[in-house]
Amino acid sequence: MSAQGDCEFLVKRARELVPGDLWAAKAWLITARSLYPADFNIQYEMYTIERNAERTASAGRLLYDMFVNFPDQPAVWREISVITAALRNDSQDKQTQFLRGLFETLPGRVQCEMLLKATEQCFNTLERAEMLLLLLRRFPETVVQHGVGLGETLLEAENIEDQESPVNCFRKLFVCDVLPLIINNPDVRLPASLLYKYLNKAAEFYINYVTRSTQTESQYQGSQDSSDLMSPSKRSSQKYIIDGLTEKSSQITDPWERLFKILSVVGMRCEWQMDKGRRSFGDILHRMKDLCRYISNFDSDAHAKYKNQVVYSTMLVFFKNAFQYVSNIQPSLFQGPNAPNQAPLILLEDVTNVYGDTDIDRNKHIHKKRKLAEGREKTMQSSDDEDPSGKARSRHIAVNKADLANSIEVLESFKLARESWELLCSLESLDKEFTRICLSWKTETWLWLRIFLTDMIIYQQTCEKVLDLMCYILLPIQEGGKVQEEQPKVKSKFRKGSDLKLWPCTSRAIMPYCLHLLLACFKLRAFTDNRDDTALGHVIVLLQHEWPRGENLFLKAINKICQQGNFQYENFFNYVTNIDMLEEFAYLRTQEGGKIHLELLPNQGMLIKHHTVTRGITKGVKEDFRLAMERQVSRCGENLMVVLHRFCINEKILLLQTLS
Repeated sequence: MSAQGDCEFLVKRARELVPGDLWAAKAWLITARSLYPADFNIQYEMYTIERNAERTASAGRLLYDMFVNFPDQPAVWREISVITAALRNDSQDKQTQFLRGLFETLPGRVQCEMLLKATEQCFNTLERAEMLLLLLRRFPETVVQHGVGLGETLLEAENIEDQESPVNCFRKLFVCDVLPLIINNPDVRLPASLLYKYLNKAAEFYINYVTRSTQTESQYQGSQDSSDLMSPSKRSSQKYIIDGLTEKSSQITDPWERLFKILSVVGMRCEWQMDKGRRSFGDILHRMKDLCRYISNFDSDAHAKYKNQVVYSTMLVFFKNAFQYVSNIQPSLFQGPNAPNQAPLILLEDVTNVYGDTDIDRNKHIHKKRKLAEGREKTMQSSDDEDPSGKARSRHIAVNKADLANSIEVLESFKLARESWELLCSLESLDKEFTRICLSWKTETWLWLRIFLTDMIIYQQTCEKVLDLMCYILLPIQEGGKVQEEQPKVKSKFRKGSDLKLWPCTSRAIMPYCLHLLLACFKLRAFTDNRDDTALGHVIVLLQHEWPRGENLFLKAINKICQQGNFQYENFFNYVTNIDMLEEFAYLRTQEGGKIHLELLPNQGMLIKHHTVTRGITKGVKEDFRLAMERQVSRCGENLMVVLHRFCINEKILLLQTLS
């Protein structure tokens, strides 16, 4: 019998004995190994018996012998592949734990060599990266040789695979696993340009990861239209898993903390002007403002260094606080439909003081005839009159505690984000670099950032587009689902330093706000030297809301009508149902009221031609007015909000034309 045949016989005999007499089987194999020490099958069979019996130490010794003596055997690499897979696996089952323990019994030098050679056996980029990452974590001294190469390989793979989002498996492994090993190893020398590149990649990844629900949705829903700003409630509630990674590997704890840690390490390596100890976002921003004051005094190299410090530090403070603000005012944007049902909040001009003077006590309300006589002797000031000193008040943002429990923190985030943006735009060099980064990140597709920028524009009083947006909210869609094709351009005018408020985006809150806003706009036209009966009529209709808060302003309107001697508003009987107002207008036509000529009926000018005129008085029109007034009194019990809503919808074109 040949030597090969003898070896096969001995192995076969040992296998037959394993189920009944394990020790006899091991004795056969020990004898066989003594006779044929260079035979791989004998040693592999010995290893198999020890592995199946889960004897960690003896299996480890045999694996070590096979790795040293038979490094080219496929069976050895299959076994090593199973072990390294267990090392990368998050599972805690018994077999996985045994394989990890088996690996730990090997000498450190052998572990390192085994992992390195196992890496060379991998042809899949992701698997190869995970294997090499295992090596770098266990043997930090290998980071110098392999760390940067692994990082560049992952970034290159991301480009080759043409990943749509920066939140992908390659970027995640680079940013969360490889990059900390590289930058925290003092023996790895990196040029500043590469550090800035890596910081940029990390910032883009973490910011997109934190705001991923918005990004994921946009991939499936396409571009967002303006209505999404008001109704961002339809979100994906599925567990977010990065393609190519497990669910556990896809979850990142404290992403902002990790990002600012990377910023700090990169800053120290690039020799920025760093402060010791942990600092708040406000402290960081204040430090960057100080640095900007004398940044132009540095030479070109120092200027470039500190420019990058200001840009990256301020930019991260900006994105962190802008996200903090938006995630609180519109939580459903990030949390999905199963989140607590909190209405989105929108930042708007606070026009609650549109009536001007203090409220009038209903119990002290007196008859219009006496009130009118007093009112005509008074000069009333509009609430929109600016401070005589010409100084604009600082803008204050109000919010109801019931709508936003942590309002102080949220408004502080808004303030820090706004100031960070202003700092980044304050110098041409900063603005240019910040713009370049935003373009490369495609921030124009970030819905949450558009929401913040909209609120910042409102705060900064760049209001040309704001009133258009409010008209869209108030007068959204006509019957049949068709939107008005062309609307007249609206000219906005707001007080300098006027206050703002975060309003819940609900019909209950927005409808009264829109009525206040329309009233504020029409007041500007109604009480100027130029006559505008249409604007004055709109004011009278809108003053019915919250009556009698606007009674003083109504008396100012009556005073203007008396000064004119006549008044024309053909929508009067369609929308004015307030009994006090009807009583006042009826009084104006009497001798005591001044015999004011009122054209309040539709097509009243045409009706005059069909009636006989006696002593200069149109008797038929007078009778029509009396009957119309009687009918109107019968409507006083109608739901006022329904009447005013109908006014906004039916007179949409007229309202916009009056404002144009």
